[in-house]
Amino acid sequence: MSDTKGVTSMPLAERIRPKSLAEFVGQSHLVGEGRVLRKIIESGKIPNLIFYGASGTGKTTLANIIAESAELPLRKLNGTSASTADIKSIIAETDTLFGRGGILLYLDEIQYFNKKQQQSLLEFIENGDITLIAATTENPYFYIYGAILSRSTVFEFKPLTPNEIIPAVKRGFELSGMSGVSDEVVQIIATGTGGDVRKALNAVELCTLTCENGLITPETATELSQKAAVKYDREGDAHYDILSAFQKSIRGSDENAALHYLARLLAAGDLASACRRLLVTASEDIGLAFPNAVVIVKACVDAALQLGLPEARIPLAEAVVLLCTSPKSNSAYIAIDRAISDVNKGLSGDFPRHLQNKHFDGEGAAVKGQNYLYPHDYPNHYVKQQYLPDEIKDNIYYEFGDNKLERAAMEYREKILKGE
Repeated sequence: MSDTKGVTSMPLAERIRPKSLAEFVGQSHLVGEGRVLRKIIESGKIPNLIFYGASGTGKTTLANIIAESAELPLRKLNGTSASTADIKSIIAETDTLFGRGGILLYLDEIQYFNKKQQQSLLEFIENGDITLIAATTENPYFYIYGAILSRSTVFEFKPLTPNEIIPAVKRGFELSGMSGVSDEVVQIIATGTGGDVRKALNAVELCTLTCENGLITPETATELSQKAAVKYDREGDAHYDILSAFQKSIRGSDENAALHYLARLLAAGDLASACRRLLVTASEDIGLAFPNAVVIVKACVDAALQLGLPEARIPLAEAVVLLCTSPKSNSAYIAIDRAISDVNKGLSGDFPRHLQNKHFDGEGAAVKGQNYLYPHDYPNHYVKQQYLPDEIKDNIYYEFGDNKLERAAMEYREKILKGE
């Protein structure tokens, strides 16, 4: 009785987990016919591997399939909860009859292991006692100890397409005893869960639990798949990827893409990041081509923060469309970075005497007196004099952009230099 209960209470995603490559869905770039990882699996000789990608893309499932195919005893640890004692316990098994032929260790969320914990595995993955398959949702080159990386091969798992998820959704409904589910419902779930098979199957399970008279409507599927699709880690790669895509879409004058990424930020409730990135973009990418853009964006951001979600979406959408359709210039951004680069290199020097805030010279001064020329006393409020320190007096940081406003400013500059 208890065994039956244990099986039926197991989440659908676990019950439907593929047991072989033939059942595995997605990641055709890794395990499709003739692909490198598939050849490795079929050879039966498994090297140390690192699986990198979002949740629900098949990392754990493939590790299970590899262990079964290679006929290696499988041990699993999760970096969020495993301790050094857990690692030592698995290492101790390598001296037993059980581990004589080697142990396959699947270490999920390895990014949560500190350097010392990761180092404790080195000796045993080097001599082959342990074959490591480590999984992470974060960039392994930032989070995994270099010595582990150098002894492993990294494979990136990508979110599944709706067409790849559809077979899993159909199997999920069949296993749940739901026949006759419409293709529209299946498509909604496969499309609405962000390429995450686990979330799609969670949506299937929710649909079967909440349906009335055995009927699952498209409206129910839409609501539940959207709830299942909310996937956002404000400290993870996905957070920075969305922000990067958001700004680059604005810079590239694609308002449709920018609105899409704004919608993803707002769906996750990350109003603060959206506001901050809009303010940065207004100055970095639109800049002097339309200086008032940052003023308007600041007003939109202030309105959004005062309104809160969901109404905040309206002024933020206004800001996004404004920035995307505005002329672009990064001249000020480049100029300040050039100046900072010189400062960081130690290129500074003393202030020119006529700019200093002092009125008396020491006895050793070759030329006495401040000799500052007050520009407002001259035609066009301009007089030529040196402002940069002697060491870098000829350096140029700012170059006029090719937009209408900066061209006009350049013409004005040329005019006053000529004394016109």
